[in-house]
Formats: sequence, C-alpha cells, structure tokens
Amino acid sequence: MAIVEMLMPKMGESIIEGTILTWLKKEGDNIDQDESVLEVATDKVDTEVPSTHGGILKKILVKEGEIVAVGAPIAIIEVEEESKSLEGSPQPKDKSKEELLAVAPAQTSTIISKETKTESEINDDRFYSPLVLSIAKEEKISTAELSTIPGTGKDGRVSKQDMLAYLKDRSKKDISTSQNIPAFSASPNVELSFSGQDEIIEMDRMRRMIAQRMVDSKRISAHVTSFVEADMTNIVLWRNKVKDVYKKKEGEALTFTPFFIQAVARAIKDFPMINISVDGEKIIKRKNINVGVAVALPTGNLIVPVIKNADLLNLTGLSKKINDLANRARINKLSPDELVGGTYTVSNVGSFGNVMGTPIIMQPQVAILAVGAIQKKPAVIETPTGDVIAIRHKMFLSHSYDHRVVDGALGGMFVRRVADYLEAFDLNTEI
Repeated sequence: MAIVEMLMPKMGESIIEGTILTWLKKEGDNIDQDESVLEVATDKVDTEVPSTHGGILKKILVKEGEIVAVGAPIAIIEVEEESKSLEGSPQPKDKSKEELLAVAPAQTSTIISKETKTESEINDDRFYSPLVLSIAKEEKISTAELSTIPGTGKDGRVSKQDMLAYLKDRSKKDISTSQNIPAFSASPNVELSFSGQDEIIEMDRMRRMIAQRMVDSKRISAHVTSFVEADMTNIVLWRNKVKDVYKKKEGEALTFTPFFIQAVARAIKDFPMINISVDGEKIIKRKNINVGVAVALPTGNLIVPVIKNADLLNLTGLSKKINDLANRARINKLSPDELVGGTYTVSNVGSFGNVMGTPIIMQPQVAILAVGAIQKKPAVIETPTGDVIAIRHKMFLSHSYDHRVVDGALGGMFVRRVADYLEAFDLNTEI
C-alpha cells in the first residue's frame, strides 16, 4: 500500500482559498477516484470536491469550518502501490507513512497558519487566510491594525467581507476627519423590538454574500433604469408551434430565455460600449460576450452562472447551455469558473409573474436587463388598409445601467435594439 496526500484543488482562476463545509466521507471509508469526498465553499460558489485517487480515506487533516489555501494537504489516502492512478500524481516528499498519518487536523491548520503568519509577522493568535493577508498588504494595513479588525468567521477569523467592511468604514472615517464632519453610517444602530411570535432567522453564507454584493453595487454604480415594451407575438407563436417537437428531439424544454440571450448578444455587438467594466478612471472594453443568467435556487437565494461567448451559439446551443447551467445550479453542481467572467447579465423576473423591475448591476459589469412576464394585450397594429386593434403578446424590458459610463442615449438605444431583435424574430426559423 502507498500513501498519497489529497491537496486542496484550484477551483478557478481567482480562487486562492476555500472553507471546508462538510466531509462527505469518514476516516476509514473506501473511496473511488473522482468520487465526491467533501464540500468546499469559496467566495464564488459551494462545490463538491472529488477524490484524486481511489483507496481508503486514512486521515482527515482539516476540520469542517476551517479555511485552507489552494495546494495545501487536506486528507491522506491509502492506495494500492501498483495503481495506475498514481502515475504522474504528486507524491509526498521526505515523509514516511507513519509521519503522514501522525499529522493531526489541528496540527495541520497550525502549520498553515504559522506559515502565513511568518510572512506577514502577525502577532496575535488568529488564523489569517492568504486572501485576507493579500488585502491587508495591498491596503497597507499594519500588523497591529489587522489584529484589531473584528472577525465574523469561525473562532473570530477575519473574512474577505470583514476586510471590505472595515476598509469601507475606514475610508468614511478618513473623509469625515478631513472634512471635520461626522461619518455617515450606512447601517445605523436602530434598536429593534421583538415579540414572542417573531422568528429570528440567521442569514446563511450565500445570503450574506448576496447582501454584501448588492450593497456594494449600489454604492459603486450610479444606477439608472430605462424601460421598453416589446411585442413578443412572433416568438410566442413560433415557440408554441415547435416546443413539443423540440422536447421530443432534445429531451428538454424550450424556454423563452434563449431568445432573450440571443437578442442581448446581438445588441451588444451593435453597442459594444455596453460590454465594458470600470477600473478606477479607466474603461475596459470586453472582447468576449459572456452573458450571466440569474437562477433562483430552492433555498430562495440567487446565483448567476455565465454563458461564455453567447454570441457564437445558435438558439439550440443557447437552450441546451441554459438548461444545463440552471439544472446544475439548483443541485449545487456548478464549478467556480462557471460563475465568473460575465460581461452582461439577464434576469427573468417574469418567471415570478412580475411585469418589470429595477435590477441591481452585477459588479464589475455596467448593465443588467430584467425581462418581465409576457402578457396578452390589445394593441394598435398598422396595416396597408389602416390601423386595427389586435391581441398581441407584450413584455416589458427593464434595463439598469451605470450612469458613470453609460449615458441615457446608449442605455436607451441598447434596450430598444434588444426589443427590435425580439420583435423581428423570423417565423420561418428552423430548430
């Protein structure tokens, strides 16, 4: 038998650490290669981590709730020495089987913690993740100052959100000091009263992340929303005609979302300055059109998987991609890379019966589109023999954009162009 270290995998380009949420296997359990062993949370997504080898899970090195850097050992697996899965795999260096198995979870986290502390000369007893230390270094936060930051993580650990909140508060204090006026508090200490019938619900990790990002977006971007009503009659009639054939052929439903994404991708090509990000006083014009699609989860939370290069996919390709991402999002099977890189976002508020909304921009993007419910309405139609009133399928488009870099003309023309593409849908399109 041979001993192999299971390392914390790299789960995305910008991911440098993760929090162990749950071990799905116990010490002594037999595990297969690529079988899910644990669930890890990052600042992007919660995801299951598969085993790198098949064998016996001999030792769990990191407890649930602890933060681990990418590349750090998290478990010891005993495998067959002749196993082909060992070929080309990372082997423990200068460590005997007994030495590896003697490492206790507490000792492992202490080793990681000490290595991190040595680099930044931290003097208190708290563990600081690599991400927190990186932020501290970039913002020139001293060791003494870092030790005073309150942490909301396990055992008082400082999280990324704690650092961002502290920096935001520090910046306000600096401004108020320079102007000799009191700092404005975004969260005033309002005393709440409770009755015995009230229920107090603790926010889960994802809800806390959503809350922080929404507040940050409203603080960062100057939100403006434009509204356009689109005639969806051609799309509704065509979809009604082909949806049964499509489901029989592809084995899945044809929703309206692919039509929205297709129209948005085409409009972005016409107005590329919607496909941008802001970096200080610089504008970054994105080459790829990566459209995020907001998906409601069974927990009530929201997640936004990204369709990369959406402009290169046809209607069938978009439909299959959207269905796949949405289905895996609802069962927590998305990878971190599928949640990053978006350049524009679409949210279907119509699926909840809403006719319009004022969506909040996903940073660092500068615009987001909400599509409302499709409703039958009487409308005036121009014909060669005069105007007539007919029943049409109508839908509101709500386009929120960052007025720092997107003026009303561009924001308004863009959403109008999306509506134009939807209205001009060809009834002779083949699926």
